Amino acid sequence: MKILLAVDGSKYTKRMLRYLASHNEFLGAAHDHTMFTAVPVIPARIAIFMSRSAIDDYYRDQAEDVFRPARAFFKQHGWKVREVHVNGAAGQLIAEQAKAQKFDLIVMGTHGRSAIGTLILGSVASVVLALSKVPVLLIR
Repeated sequence: MKILLAVDGSKYTKRMLRYLASHNEFLGAAHDHTMFTAVPVIPARIAIFMSRSAIDDYYRDQAEDVFRPARAFFKQHGWKVREVHVNGAAGQLIAEQAKAQKFDLIVMGTHGRSAIGTLILGSVASVVLALSKVPVLLIR
């Protein structure tokens, strides 16, 4: 099974990784895992003062900050995982990546806000659920 792991470096990602480890028989090393993170785009009013290489370095560094601890988790458990990062809005990009690469499952951590909290603050998970035809496993 091809599994897309949406990671953002938060405590919710760490909770999701612990869930994966505790359900190794269902989600473990036998599957094809890809870590995916979306790095927020630098606003144009700031980017005009930066060189292309500085912008590229920024995006790469932000993705590395997210991937580094998750990579350590996978190495500790002996799992192979690919890493993909894209710049932009996380919810839409996760759904697009899952469709384009024909993933069987998206796994992501969630804040677990109430319906009112989600309405006010928004939710990457809500966007993924709305846009994706791929099954989504939310870890709360």
